[in-house]
Amino acid sequence: MASLMRAGTSRMWGAGALASALAVSLWAVQSAEAQPGRIARAAAVTRCGDPAKRPWCKRTLTADQRVALLLPKMTADEKISLLASDDPLGGPLGGFSENAHADTSAGVARLGIPPISMADGPAGVRQGKATALPAPITAAASFDPATARDYGTTVAWEARHRGNDLIFGPTVDVLRNPRDGRSFEGFGEDPFLSAATGTSWIGGAQAQGVLTSVKHLAVYTQETDRTALSMKVDPRTLREIYLPPFEAAVRNGNAATVMCGFGQLNGRWACQDGATLNTILRKEWGFKGFVASDHTAAQDTVGAANGGLDLELPYGYRYSNLALKLALAQKKVTQATVDAHVRAILRTMFAFGMFDRPAYANDLTKISRAGSETAAQRIEESGITLLKNAGGVLPLKAPKRIALIGGAADANPSGFGSAQVQPFTSVTPRQGIGGRAGAGATVTSTSGRDQGAAAKAARDADVAIVFATDSEGEFFDRSCLTLNCGDPTKGDQDGLISAVADANPNTVVVLETGGPVLTPWADKVKGVVEAWYPGARGGDALARVLYGDVDPGGRLPFTFPAAEGDAPTAGNPAQFPGVDKAVTFSEGVLVGYRHYDAKGIAPRYPFGFGLSYTRFRYSGLKVTPTSVRVTVTNTGSRKGVTVPQLYLGLPAPNVTTPQPPRQLKGFQKLTLAAGASSTVTFPITDRSVAYWDLPSHGWKVAPGCYRVQVGDSSRDVALTGAFARAGGVCRT
Repeated sequence: MASLMRAGTSRMWGAGALASALAVSLWAVQSAEAQPGRIARAAAVTRCGDPAKRPWCKRTLTADQRVALLLPKMTADEKISLLASDDPLGGPLGGFSENAHADTSAGVARLGIPPISMADGPAGVRQGKATALPAPITAAASFDPATARDYGTTVAWEARHRGNDLIFGPTVDVLRNPRDGRSFEGFGEDPFLSAATGTSWIGGAQAQGVLTSVKHLAVYTQETDRTALSMKVDPRTLREIYLPPFEAAVRNGNAATVMCGFGQLNGRWACQDGATLNTILRKEWGFKGFVASDHTAAQDTVGAANGGLDLELPYGYRYSNLALKLALAQKKVTQATVDAHVRAILRTMFAFGMFDRPAYANDLTKISRAGSETAAQRIEESGITLLKNAGGVLPLKAPKRIALIGGAADANPSGFGSAQVQPFTSVTPRQGIGGRAGAGATVTSTSGRDQGAAAKAARDADVAIVFATDSEGEFFDRSCLTLNCGDPTKGDQDGLISAVADANPNTVVVLETGGPVLTPWADKVKGVVEAWYPGARGGDALARVLYGDVDPGGRLPFTFPAAEGDAPTAGNPAQFPGVDKAVTFSEGVLVGYRHYDAKGIAPRYPFGFGLSYTRFRYSGLKVTPTSVRVTVTNTGSRKGVTVPQLYLGLPAPNVTTPQPPRQLKGFQKLTLAAGASSTVTFPITDRSVAYWDLPSHGWKVAPGCYRVQVGDSSRDVALTGAFARAGGVCRT
């Protein structure tokens, strides 16, 4: 595993430059771990059987050729048996039992078709105890494809050694509303960032020989009424905001499977939406894998079969033997349709080597727990985001008396639901900071339930660090954006922070949240650090950042509003949470920072924002119609991390197709020594500057002048330029 860890410090995502996942067979990956001399023997092992008796077992044939030989040998019952998993209790038990997979499919032993074992995996393996990684939003906050790949690698490594062939993840649904209960599980509010992060995650995971299931196609933006929600989304918004991460996962990431979600998109249930699953996913994007349903998302047998669903989870309710045979007998579903679903599953299994390798063993002794937990800490350090640092309060300068305040100082919170992991071990902030502070320092801890006691503890300390967290998870959305919403047992956290700040001018707030929160106390404290849900080694990672052993590496993957009413969809029930279980996406493409920019609303902390312990200068901007180049220099006195970001302002092709003031089209993470410089080049492709044209049902480039903005965030623009496209002219 060590050989797969990140190398180097500079990583870039430019438009059109999403990295392709490694194409490796599963037996080859497993053989790579074997001792020299064992590789040939490992490669010879096959579950498929003797090619002389089963010609589809011949490895020199293509996946399509092998399916063509196998499919005619299957009985009708065997075909139907492959279209649904067979353990309805696996999902609920997976969070507790080391032997309970989220889902299983038995295969067909008679023909050498191996079983499939599946696990929940957006934030680590949900199967008994596992390494709890930081919340997936941390990977997006890293603004670093290498970190995202590290994340996928680590999840898949453990999933495989838990005996799993497939993991449900990553979640690439674009965050539409900051109150979304699963904001911690996705990759933020921007489709470009989500696409880049998800594609690298998939590449890391599938290089470990584990299939991924990118979710939840096509639009999944809230928990309220999720199973029955009717969503009205116009084609342009669908194409420009919600589909790009899935398109990248398929076209660039080679995702093995796709999971369809809940609700109706423009009148069609997600798991039987032929316009999305058959036309866009398969015909337009060329997807060759299979589509699995979220648990119980399939609505009816005929609709699912004809609409593009291949595998029903968690059990054959709609795809039972009786239901499918009845649909066939009534000629509401054709045998060719059933065969197409079976073919998709078999082809994926052949293409990813499942027939040609031994089954993965559920054997914890083969898991490098130390390696996984080190990766969890590395990912957390890369995503911790410094939001305020007045007077250089951070990094800490060896204070002798440190007051840790708040219940989260003694815990590593996480979101709950299918992305919640029961950790092997956990290093809390109190443990991490206490260990880093050393023997000469006194570290006290108070729960903060008594604000008077908390203020006294702060008054007696050189620095007070307040820990505050929100409450997020599957099945519900937050009722508001304050820290006091969602979990009344946490008490008045906003009031606690204010009381501590009044008692000690050197107050630092550490937020451990899964989404944006309001910070009404921000002007009263000296430091604000967003640590997300920090994972198993969160305490150690946080201590290293607070003491400056590493530079805070994160940047915000979504906007923090200054007030509740500033947030997208705020005050409009038709937009969120809906009226009579119906939601209209009338904001169109103005999602996330696009909303704040278009409406001239100043955020508390903008998308892409994050501070370093050093300073950087931008210079030498060079713009052409195909690239943007800029030089970044560390002008401070210490090594630090920066993320130059490219935003483009596209001209509106007509009055009915407005464009947001800026859209992220490239970013690069740099670690530079004091005085060092690096030149960054962002490629610009036709897709970078295209919009979805409704009359032609395709991507078009509007003639006009394209505005270039390069800087540290969506609101901190250091350099500007312009270029013309499609016969347009730029006028100064």
